[in-house]
Amino acid sequence: MHIETPENVSFGYEVAGIGSRFLAALADRIIVLVIQGVVLLGVIMMMQMLDFDLVEADDRILMWALALIGLVLFALNWGYYIFFELLWNGQSPGKRWVGLRVIQSDGAPVNLAASAIRNLLRIIDNLPAFYGLGVVTMFIDSRSRRLGDLAARTVVVHDQAAITLESLKAEALPAASKAEPGELPELPVHTLTPADYHMAEEFLRRRTELVNRKQIAAQIALALLERMQLPADFFQDVQAEKIIETIVSASRKAVSE
Repeated sequence: MHIETPENVSFGYEVAGIGSRFLAALADRIIVLVIQGVVLLGVIMMMQMLDFDLVEADDRILMWALALIGLVLFALNWGYYIFFELLWNGQSPGKRWVGLRVIQSDGAPVNLAASAIRNLLRIIDNLPAFYGLGVVTMFIDSRSRRLGDLAARTVVVHDQAAITLESLKAEALPAASKAEPGELPELPVHTLTPADYHMAEEFLRRRTELVNRKQIAAQIALALLERMQLPADFFQDVQAEKIIETIVSASRKAVSE
């Protein structure tokens, strides 16, 4: 699956299949059941401390007590996924263990609304039993999405290690002089197009919103260096984001002069 980011950088993801998603879902289910069991045990112990007997309780009180317990268990089941997906940028403990991540269909990180929708619809995806309807939908959909993913416009992908400039050096142009870290060298920024400059500025403005921030930064930095006919290792031991910042600063300086 290929995604075109707002920075005009295209990169691919490997969509997670049913097998890997099943393992992640099974691990998460076990963790949720353990949490629910601990909470339920705590509620029972609290009722014993208050001398509250469900058997001898009034029918109306019993109905409210059972409804409250059911609501708490549902909130734990639903909130578990939302909490971790927002905390770990699209990963629950099960997904992190298997190496999966939830992202939005445009490559952006999953947000509260998307996470809430996809996880609320787990109720339907689980019909008639453990992801029965969800598995059928995943077989039909080209991106292996269940109903919750379709409604929230999300997709589950294999987590990717960040691409560095070192891994892209094979594509570099002939060697040139290198700049030491911290220097602001005389860069041929005049060769950059307005689109190049806009892409770099947009990345710096929106980088905190991006899922594969380091990967995108490496691709943008390489593209800018190639546009200026400089090799990928022109900057020694400098992170891709710092390279982009340096190029943008040099461009602004050139415009102001």
